[in-house]
Amino acid sequence: MSLINTQVQPFKNEAFHNGKFVTVTNETLKGKWNVFIFMPAAFTFNCPTEVEDAAEHYAEFQKAGAEVYIVTTDTHFAHKVWHETSPAVGKAKFPLIGDPTHALTRAFDVHIDEEGLALRGTFVINPDGVIKTMEVHSNEIARDVKETVRKLKAAQYTAANPGQVCPAKWNEGAKTIAPSIDLVGKI
Repeated sequence: MSLINTQVQPFKNEAFHNGKFVTVTNETLKGKWNVFIFMPAAFTFNCPTEVEDAAEHYAEFQKAGAEVYIVTTDTHFAHKVWHETSPAVGKAKFPLIGDPTHALTRAFDVHIDEEGLALRGTFVINPDGVIKTMEVHSNEIARDVKETVRKLKAAQYTAANPGQVCPAKWNEGAKTIAPSIDLVGKI
């Protein structure tokens, strides 16, 4: 079963955020757009490149009214050290959620049982806590967060404009489509 258009399951995890430990729950997500970026583990090879990429696009997420959360199967203590010792991860101004019990990675169906790690999963969650986009792939392939920003804006656009759909390669400000029988076979 797909997680698309399902409610985020209740959770409560600790995170490292801007020099402090904070608690993040499913209730924390309510009322704003959120992006969850799951990674296998701290102190790996590709993960810092993705944290840095998210950090470089963080202003765009904030401008769109969204919060970003990095999630790994490590503890929030490990995230503190990772943030302090990795120049790439040190750029993160968003919460780094620890999931040592693997409850969150299992709830988002990105857990690798044999390894105790997460797959690279990206989820855009609307202000009601409903998952609107998801992308999950193998851990040797890092993401391009610019595409996540595009998907966030498309999800926000369609939420604000019911009856419209965003075509391939749609970017903010581009033309959308109002589906109708007259368009069938003409696009």
